[in-house]
Amino acid sequence: MSDIISSLVTTVTGILDPHGPATKVAAHSFTPGDFSVHFFLQLAVIVLACRVVGWLGQKLLQQPQVVGEMIAGVVLGPSLLGLLFPDFQLALFPKETKNVLYVGAQLGVGLYMFMVGTSFQAGHFKAKAKSAMSVSFAGIAAPFLIAAAITPFLLKVPGLFAPTIGQGPATLFMGACIALTAFPMLARIINERGLANTSLGTLSLTAGAFDDAVSWCVLAVVLATFGGGPGVALLAIGGGLAWVAFVVLLGPKILAPLGRIVEREGEMSTGVLALVILAFCISAFLMDAVGIHAIFGGFILGVVMPRGKLVEELKKKVEPLAVVLLLPMFFTYSGLNTRMDMVNSPQLLLIALGVLAASILAKWGACYVAARATGENHATAMGIGALMNSRGLMELIIINIGLQKGIIGPTLFSMLVLMAIVTTVMASPLFEVVYGKKARETGELDAIDGAVAKAA
Repeated sequence: MSDIISSLVTTVTGILDPHGPATKVAAHSFTPGDFSVHFFLQLAVIVLACRVVGWLGQKLLQQPQVVGEMIAGVVLGPSLLGLLFPDFQLALFPKETKNVLYVGAQLGVGLYMFMVGTSFQAGHFKAKAKSAMSVSFAGIAAPFLIAAAITPFLLKVPGLFAPTIGQGPATLFMGACIALTAFPMLARIINERGLANTSLGTLSLTAGAFDDAVSWCVLAVVLATFGGGPGVALLAIGGGLAWVAFVVLLGPKILAPLGRIVEREGEMSTGVLALVILAFCISAFLMDAVGIHAIFGGFILGVVMPRGKLVEELKKKVEPLAVVLLLPMFFTYSGLNTRMDMVNSPQLLLIALGVLAASILAKWGACYVAARATGENHATAMGIGALMNSRGLMELIIINIGLQKGIIGPTLFSMLVLMAIVTTVMASPLFEVVYGKKARETGELDAIDGAVAKAA
């Protein structure tokens, strides 16, 4: 009996251990069953952490759910859980399972941005096209000018950039990092703050999408200088523009029959849903394959989906699963690659604060000036600047690529992580101070609790 109990204890305590045969490289390898066990446990922990931290952020800090989820992702990574309980964190998120989590993360953020695209108001964009393009241009030009000013200094600090990188590629990379707007994060904040159907929300989302697309194209150019070749940049820019043109010009005609079927039947059948998901997967695949990002494929397809009953059914059938289960994987995956203990000296802290201040000036300041110059009032321009200044986990994605490709070192990576978190956390409360509070008092926007309840 004691042998049976001992065997049972050993089995239970080794549930998270790899059970594959021993190899020359490692004592044991992960089996399909091991990946499954970890995946479902990871999902349970991720969903629990995101809901709890998101709820605390709403109640204590008046932050939207999405910001709490971003923080939860960092909490589950090496910055906190791994620092306090390294063995447990490594057992829960072993490196062998990160690729599985990555795929789920891309599915989650891609589906969410697809749903955001279905709420895109083309009429608002047309009415605000001049402002949107001006804000977008300012949100790109100013960051690259700031990057050109600070990069020569950063190159002199050992360990920030790769020793072999030139000033040109380094400046382009920094410009792309500063120019980024947290497109998924911006979309979630806009939804949760009740801005999805407003001209301000549409303007900010349009400008943010364009800025992010440009940043990814610039990243492709930088990667081309690191051995990828000019084909990397040509495929990213040319392929991305070609697919966007195809979807915008022909997508509405191709998808219109699906809308008519749903309107006629009064609901979305599983066959129609399968066709919509198929179209989403193809769009996400093509944008990912050319080197932009799957989320842009999802978003641009959502923009051209037939409005009416079809979109209503999609929001009922797809959005809850994407928001509650799949999207938190995106935050957690990025959090697993984030280290907050790398800026560990006064000099480095001063540089990090300088990068943060320069990034805020380049994005918030420039977008505010551009919005005012195109006729927006002070409050609206300030609100646009506050939203555009949020960088979120799109920043974490691009700097992770920079770290993996050897463009930047761990220290600069950590500084940019700090910049991403601070600018994201400050976006929502600053927006409420400069625009949202007054707009809700006058009835221009719904009460914030109601808007959050609809999004959560």
